[in-house]
Amino acid sequence: MTDSKLKIVVWNEAVHEARNEPATIGEMYPEGIHGAIAAGLRGFYPDSEISTATLADPEHGLSEEVLAQTDVLLWWGHIAHEEVADEVVERVQRHVLGGMGLVVLHSGHFAKIFTRLLGTTCSLKWRNEGERELVWTVKPSHPIAAGIESPIVIPRQEMYGELFDIPEPDDLIFISSFTGGEVFRSGVTFSRGKGRIFYFSPGDQEYPVYHQPQIQKVIANGVGWVAQPGVFREAPEVSNPARGWFEEA
Repeated sequence: MTDSKLKIVVWNEAVHEARNEPATIGEMYPEGIHGAIAAGLRGFYPDSEISTATLADPEHGLSEEVLAQTDVLLWWGHIAHEEVADEVVERVQRHVLGGMGLVVLHSGHFAKIFTRLLGTTCSLKWRNEGERELVWTVKPSHPIAAGIESPIVIPRQEMYGELFDIPEPDDLIFISSFTGGEVFRSGVTFSRGKGRIFYFSPGDQEYPVYHQPQIQKVIANGVGWVAQPGVFREAPEVSNPARGWFEEA
């Protein structure tokens, strides 16, 4: 548990919940996937303000006023990426470049904000047959890996496999292996502008992965690492100084 006091927003498209697809999602996640993630975080950040937002909210719950006060935004999406308004994506991108932390989860690899920030397709191999996933720590010195057992055993999970079309990550923290033989870079970090990004793949609408304590801890560690509450929220700017500025100064 940490004493950090942060403003955290958990965003979820919440389309599966609205459609009751799969039929077990209400039983697994009665408060939605976003609710389960937020509940897990509250155990690690009891003094922080943790709220949720969804696609159906006005401005998707991500207005300028909300983002200006947000230290960390977590993003879960799957089947409604194209329904996210471009102006909201641009707004989130500006805040990430200015220093807001971003944690992207599971199928959020195809989210507009993630592909825009990374500049690649972010595509991957996948197969959803409920296979066992082992999450191996390959950089135990990283703060996100602190206190995490290796491997984390996920009994049933959607398979994600290489090639994962992302830029070379700043840090490769976790690699997953699956019973079908595939491997996947399941925990990676990036920096964009002044912002920090953590992508973590385990978690799917068909399996109760976000209730696993070790998965919750990884996500909490990720939140703590991407958060930079003391950073002045301003995107890097390019200036055009007059010739001789140094001498005149």
